[in-house]
Amino acid sequence: MSTLIPTLKNGSKKDTDLGFNSLPSLPSWFDDFLGKSFGNEFMSNFNTGITLPAVNVIDEANDFVVEMAVPGLNKSDFNINIDNHVLSIGVEKETKHNESSENYTRREFGYSSFKRTFSIPESVDVEKISATYKDGIMRVVLPKRDEAKKKPIKTIEIK
Repeated sequence: MSTLIPTLKNGSKKDTDLGFNSLPSLPSWFDDFLGKSFGNEFMSNFNTGITLPAVNVIDEANDFVVEMAVPGLNKSDFNINIDNHVLSIGVEKETKHNESSENYTRREFGYSSFKRTFSIPESVDVEKISATYKDGIMRVVLPKRDEAKKKPIKTIEIK
């Protein structure tokens, strides 16, 4: 929503300047009207694309795991690449919908995309990286090299 901000004239503000400049602009008034009259339900139809998904990066004993919640997609929508120790997870999805009846025709289309990139540490065995997509969760497993795996705590006996 827009907020009214006093307008400065020639670098100074006079208390008597309450003319045209103190009125809201037409776009500001329109935004306020729509927001108050229709609420978020009306405005939500204008932003139906994919936003940047949140990611969990988990440091397990033998692997690093990247989890991303991205429901409503297919495995074929994803592009996962490794280039110069950078992991890229991206999606490009185009949707088309046609609906016709006796009195109207409606055609909708959309295009959504995102790309997340991660630096891969030298301790990862790049040749063994795997990915799965199940129940809306993309899971990429980055196995650690043997020398990088956490070793169990060694207790030293005192003599």
